[in-house]
Amino acid sequence: MKKQLIFLLLLTISFNVKSQNNDQEYFEIAKNLTIFNEVYKNVNIYFVDETNPGELMKTGIDAMLTSLDPYTNYIPESRIEDQRIIQTGQYGGIGALIKKQGDYIVISEPYDNFPAQKAGLKAGDKIIEIDGQSLKDKSSSEVSELLKGTAGTDINILVERYNQNQRLEKKVTREVIKIPSVPHYDMLNESTGYIKLTSFTSTASQEVGEAFEKLKDSNNLKSLVLDLRGNGGGLLNEAVEIVNFFVEKGVTVVEMKGRLKENNQVYRTKSSPKDTDIPLVVLIDGGSASASEIVSGGLQDLDRAVIIGQQSFGKGLVQQYKKMDYNTQIKVTIAKYYTPSGRCIQRLDYSDRNISGEGNSISDSLISYFKTKNGRKVRDGRGIDPDIEIEEKKYSALAQELVIEDFIFDFATQFYYENDTIDLPQNYVLSDKTYNDFKQFVLDKDFEYKTYSSETINGLIETTKEEGFYDDFQKEIDLLKEKLAPNKERDLNKFKEQIKELLTNEIVSRYYYQKGRVKVTLKNDPFIQESLKILGDQSAYDKELMP
Repeated sequence: MKKQLIFLLLLTISFNVKSQNNDQEYFEIAKNLTIFNEVYKNVNIYFVDETNPGELMKTGIDAMLTSLDPYTNYIPESRIEDQRIIQTGQYGGIGALIKKQGDYIVISEPYDNFPAQKAGLKAGDKIIEIDGQSLKDKSSSEVSELLKGTAGTDINILVERYNQNQRLEKKVTREVIKIPSVPHYDMLNESTGYIKLTSFTSTASQEVGEAFEKLKDSNNLKSLVLDLRGNGGGLLNEAVEIVNFFVEKGVTVVEMKGRLKENNQVYRTKSSPKDTDIPLVVLIDGGSASASEIVSGGLQDLDRAVIIGQQSFGKGLVQQYKKMDYNTQIKVTIAKYYTPSGRCIQRLDYSDRNISGEGNSISDSLISYFKTKNGRKVRDGRGIDPDIEIEEKKYSALAQELVIEDFIFDFATQFYYENDTIDLPQNYVLSDKTYNDFKQFVLDKDFEYKTYSSETINGLIETTKEEGFYDDFQKEIDLLKEKLAPNKERDLNKFKEQIKELLTNEIVSRYYYQKGRVKVTLKNDPFIQESLKILGDQSAYDKELMP
């Protein structure tokens, strides 16, 4: 009865209707709010089992917003802090990456010179307890919440060290953890600089600007590579600021167009540039999205940089946060953005969904072509196409399984405790002895993996049996099946180079952390090799920017 009385006294929903809404729109909104209110009330009062009103409402809100696009989201009070971290790259915690391994969470990588590393926590440490609370069967998100907290507060972490029959208790003092937007910058050779930008937080342009100035001041800087691979975006203003470093004041970088006139806005460069002449390469891939595409698309349309890599993600939508009652927020898509040539690079149409509920790619017949400042043809609806394409690197089924099963991670941890030091990241070479040790490490493990070839052969066998041909070609098919069947020892030799690359990356991170990962990755990076090639040939660089 009490529950019924609560719902019978529901607050009357009221809202202001803006002048542009006509009477029919007002009626439809009011009618549907009334219906929703009645459904919500009756389900909570009469449903056969006890309901959770808060969860029920959130489910309804989430389903409603998901029908629009994946980026319009309701943010309850409990998730507000997560949004602040995304926008600022800053939180109170211990500064370490974690992941699930078995029944417990392990530290996968402590950040250099942050609380976890200062307290002596290592990659591979299994977290048993936090402040006396057992973490068995806890999820990564649950443990992450326990590790976060107010800067200056202490936390006691009980860990079990890899391959050691001992448990260590570490007292860690939380700090304000600012995740750098620029984890690494350096010279690739005597004249070419490199800046890696991983996110567009509120300090992204400041960090890029400082890195660029230091490279100019300390070196014979004549060209630059800006790496936006895997950068999923962030704040639009930061993207505009970074473009401004390389183009004149007063130039249009991006334009927003929405249903409401108040959301239509043109973003132009506002400051004097840092350098309008330095040859510039921007690296992108399928993980480069949103603000990364504003930077790469803007510099491409203005013929200010050569874009190298793979087709970008294709997110041409702009979101804005709106504060609501009870310390909640909604992130809502308010506009599409258009690069200087006038194109919108949005790839998926969420008003046209496939059977799985995902947006379909915009039809080829609707793709339009635009022209850059110099007259080069560029297209909309497909993300940013690179000027020079790099073939996507594909890892073997075995290599992927070695990562998924944590064999590479565990061997790197074991290697660390058996070797006090290794060479500098840019000089380190994984020896044949180490690789042979890894092979034996893997061959001692009991696991299986599937290849596309073996799955295809199995499908062929089923098809030939159905069609009555199997008996005629059984010998040939069975021989082919045997040759294509997964074979650990054979494949460890066949795919040695790509496995060594993954293993080298993980081992180096044990000694040199994130900066080490970046440095060792750049050594044989085809993106970097192509960048140095084009930047080392001025005529070829100029040719790429002409129609």
